[in-house]
Amino acid sequence: MTATLDDLKNSLRLDSEADDKLLTGFLSAAQSWIKNAVGTDDVEFYARPNVSDLYDTATLAIASAYYERRSAATPSVSNQVNLVSNSIIGQLRGEYSRVQREKSEQDG
Repeated sequence: MTATLDDLKNSLRLDSEADDKLLTGFLSAAQSWIKNAVGTDDVEFYARPNVSDLYDTATLAIASAYYERRSAATPSVSNQVNLVSNSIIGQLRGEYSRVQREKSEQDG
């Protein structure tokens, strides 16, 4: 499963369609952020059964944080990624490294 707009709206408890375009952008940005933080070389990695739930949870947490902490972009404003997301990113990085190592051993 990949986190959807409906999943994000449900987690934020939103019924209106007023921010759908914004929320869709936040979902996309969150997915890109995670993939850039973990790795982008293996397109099948994020669909693995032991990874997809973590990926979706992190996506929803980050996209929700983007939505809840909207502010004008200024040099002094900084919002850190929350502890849950950081923890999941760490787990995904470890799993990504393990999978890549296994693939290189099979190829080598």
